[in-house]
Amino acid sequence: MSNLSRRKFLLTAAGSAAGALWLAACGGSSKKAENQASGSVSAADAPELKGATLGFIALTDASPLIIAKEKGLFAKHGMPDVKVVKQTSWAATRDNLELGGSRGGIDGAHILSPMPLLLTAGTITKTKQPLPMYILARLNTQGQGLSVSKDFPGLKINDAAAMKKAVADANSKGRKFKAAVTFPGGNHDLWTRYWMAANGIDPNKDADLVVVPPPQMVANMQTGTMDAFCVGEPWNQRLVNKKLGYTAAQTGELWDKHPEKAFSMRADWVDANPKAAKALLMAVQEAQMWCDDPANLDEMCEIVSKDKYIKASVADIKPRLAGNVDYGDGRTVKNSPYKMLFWTSEASFPFKSHDTWFVTEDIRWGYLPASTDINALVNKVNRADLWKEAAKGIGQEKAIPASDSRGKETFFDGVVFDPENPKAYLDKLAIKAMK
Repeated sequence: MSNLSRRKFLLTAAGSAAGALWLAACGGSSKKAENQASGSVSAADAPELKGATLGFIALTDASPLIIAKEKGLFAKHGMPDVKVVKQTSWAATRDNLELGGSRGGIDGAHILSPMPLLLTAGTITKTKQPLPMYILARLNTQGQGLSVSKDFPGLKINDAAAMKKAVADANSKGRKFKAAVTFPGGNHDLWTRYWMAANGIDPNKDADLVVVPPPQMVANMQTGTMDAFCVGEPWNQRLVNKKLGYTAAQTGELWDKHPEKAFSMRADWVDANPKAAKALLMAVQEAQMWCDDPANLDEMCEIVSKDKYIKASVADIKPRLAGNVDYGDGRTVKNSPYKMLFWTSEASFPFKSHDTWFVTEDIRWGYLPASTDINALVNKVNRADLWKEAAKGIGQEKAIPASDSRGKETFFDGVVFDPENPKAYLDKLAIKAMK
């Protein structure tokens, strides 16, 4: 361990009183918090490995993995050799998961929540063979944006007339309205499709959806190669700061406290190293609590802004993490209810009902066949049981929800998703492209 890493580990492990009190305030036992703060790992709990290789994309919702590394939390739980490695795109994340850490790829990742489900189903792997994955935690809820070029003013979350006008304006120029998403069948693809369809636009027929890696979104808008994009932060904020466009809506306006990124690992890695998987998960959970503490916001922004992580200015990163949103079209909001959450309001718990919606929407748009056994796929991938074990390990029993389902969810257009009856939800949607 380098001197710098050792210093970070000691600073993290030392604290004891303040750290224990804060963890207790989050709902855990102060005694257990004190034990964790000591940094000691019993022989019975010792991880099978000292490290793992985890991928991330340059987005603020990768902060829990970055903070777990930077603040020595992986080391605290017996895994000092964890590597947190930047990926160039979600396609690269997929490819490196297929390769695996032992062959120069990655063992797990900060990832779009539908991707582990699609990988397990074998629909997005290069080989078209299933790559079993586990979702161990949700890394965050909400905190994304639907951004639009300044050439198409007036779009908001629920304005069918403005949406149809934007599409018509693009058509008048001899082309379709072009929107960028980050990965086919991923979160941002689904948010964009839902937004358009709810406003009467068929994203397959009336628009042109293209895939662009998150860090390249603003540059593509600047060159005029797209009209809108959906992405995580800080790229929506950067677009506004550069006065190239505006935020039509925060994605929390589409679905309040919607699930976003996940912490996912290859299933074979977890099955072979269950103690190491628990150690990683405990570190990530503690990092999520740290990230949600307002007292840590400035430090977190400084850390994640570094070139090796997000490579963006604090001015791009901090405002929306703080809940201060300049939409770029005259609207401003302080302390937005739709800001990114890492731990608060059960943000970290991987509700199976949420993965049920992701699978259902991927069926809606043809990324999964209509014959998909939704419950079987969700139950195979979602490891809420491991999340609960890890939460107990850090004294967070009170953070465990009463159910693996968050129940019925209501979207901005009034549509209700009942996870107990996905078929009824699909049947009532007017626009879809099922196969």
